[in-house]
Amino acid sequence: MKKNSSSSVRMKTTVDERKGGAKSAPARSGSEPPDYQAVVGVDVGDRTTHYCVLGLDGELVVEGAVATRKASLRMQFEGKVKMRIALEAGAHSPWISRLLAEMGHEVIVANPRNLRMISESDSKNDPADARLLARLAHVGPELLSPIQQRSEKTQVDLALVRARDVAVQSRTKIINAVRGIVKSTGLRLPKSSTLTFARKAQEACPEALRAALLPLLRVIEELTREIELYEKMVAKKAETEYPETRAIRTIHGGRSADCLGLGVGFEQ
Repeated sequence: MKKNSSSSVRMKTTVDERKGGAKSAPARSGSEPPDYQAVVGVDVGDRTTHYCVLGLDGELVVEGAVATRKASLRMQFEGKVKMRIALEAGAHSPWISRLLAEMGHEVIVANPRNLRMISESDSKNDPADARLLARLAHVGPELLSPIQQRSEKTQVDLALVRARDVAVQSRTKIINAVRGIVKSTGLRLPKSSTLTFARKAQEACPEALRAALLPLLRVIEELTREIELYEKMVAKKAETEYPETRAIRTIHGGRSADCLGLGVGFEQ
């Protein structure tokens, strides 16, 4: 097999040569010929992305690896003939799929939950995964159980909800830790709501534990202030940009974060 670690020039030349001389993919009766000239499987890693390029006849053209960065991917795939490119859904797939589509390529994002050929493979490694994605994309996109990635705006809006959730979960963990530390000494902190916990805990904190716990109580107070700011931002965004959540927001106990999350789902 031909190997290529990062040479975009060789990739372009090889694909262009095969475009003129290789057999076309077998066309089914009554079907239009493909508007792409190569099929690519891309296995995305946090730092390195492996790719495998097939001709329309299904034969290996070239394979290699590039850094998982916009500049590297542009150098590898921009200005090339149109390709059908398949990759698995993951942390990097939203921005990579958008980037490749902007370059004019046909992009297929595979659902990893349904792609058992990769997840359950005994020979699982990045180059082999890229090769398998390319083979499946060549045979038929339906084998990849394609999914629709969120738009960039939706992804940013959902990040606000997730960031707020992280802050809430962090506050809860610290509160539970403080109560547990005090309880381990045979004492207990008074019952209180989350909003008033830091103040009441400071008042009731045993003297011997104040040096250890007061910094944590200050962190809880700061998180509470930040969560209140998150709530205001989420509520404003849900009201102004996702009007379909208005009915949900009128329900008693309906949180703005939940409403915005549902609004994002509605858009999808």
